[in-house]
Amino acid sequence: MEKKKPDGKVITGPAVPDDDLGDLHQELRILLQGSQVLTAFLIILPFNASFEKLIDFEKYVYLGTFICAVISLILFTAPAAHHRLIRPLINRVEFKQFATNMIIIGLVPLSLAVTFVVQLVVSQVLSFEASLVIAGVVGLVLLGVWWVYPLVNKDRY
Repeated sequence: MEKKKPDGKVITGPAVPDDDLGDLHQELRILLQGSQVLTAFLIILPFNASFEKLIDFEKYVYLGTFICAVISLILFTAPAAHHRLIRPLINRVEFKQFATNMIIIGLVPLSLAVTFVVQLVVSQVLSFEASLVIAGVVGLVLLGVWWVYPLVNKDRY
């Protein structure tokens, strides 16, 4: 079955119908587990005795990290909540586009949360200065792998 992209390029390989939600389901399973574990870790952190030893800057980083993790969790679970509330789906293609948008939007706060949590952990293990450098490197790697590479190479896949 030959399919064309909106720009006229032919799509090769096994075509997945636009109304098939299987690929979306698998992607969400991975993202949900990661954001759930991160959020769970962050929920218990303030109740740890050493939390009080954080400098004020790190407490603000923690708060930003926690909020980003929770927002990503909300966005990643939005398709499941919507699906359950509007069942049966009338337009699977449009729903898949909505779910895809929620995943992409959810990756923004998750990207920030991953970078910020690296800063918090490295600050406790090494030093504040090292945490800024290492979090910056992790943030750049994440930016490159999750955002830049896929967008630059989207016509290859």
